[in-house]
Amino acid sequence: MRLSLDPRRGDSQLGGGRGRRESATVVLAPERDHEVAASETVTLVLGEDSPLPENAADVEDLVRLLRGHVAQLGARTAVGSPVLVRAQRLCSESIPEGYMPSRVYLVKLAEATRELMGHVERGGPGPIRSKRGWRWRRPQINALRGAVFAVALACLVFAASVPRT
Repeated sequence: MRLSLDPRRGDSQLGGGRGRRESATVVLAPERDHEVAASETVTLVLGEDSPLPENAADVEDLVRLLRGHVAQLGARTAVGSPVLVRAQRLCSESIPEGYMPSRVYLVKLAEATRELMGHVERGGPGPIRSKRGWRWRRPQINALRGAVFAVALACLVFAASVPRT
């Protein structure tokens, strides 16, 4: 039996009986937040209870994950940020040979990723914005409350100043 890989098909090719088709519901998992995924990987490397990786393949896997997190978080920070430059410089280096140098490199990369995560969480100088045009900054709730109060007070003063007939 040959199955199609066409993602647009709304029903399953494998049915309940001969010639019958039952509809298949595809539920996509929500995309994980990059900061949460990066935090989990950094905790895996820098956590108090986490042991050092046993072999070189584990180190390479963790370095690959951290480099991916730096790339994802770097897209959300301004170009030329010192934290981003440091993390990208570490990502561009190759993994050193030997047991201790490779683990030291892994820890340094995890620390740089953690700094970049903190920079993104704080907002830093601001993420890169598209140049579609100028956008209004969303006012804080207290500013809106103050504006409503000022308009209400102005209406009250105006109503009190109008002569009665």
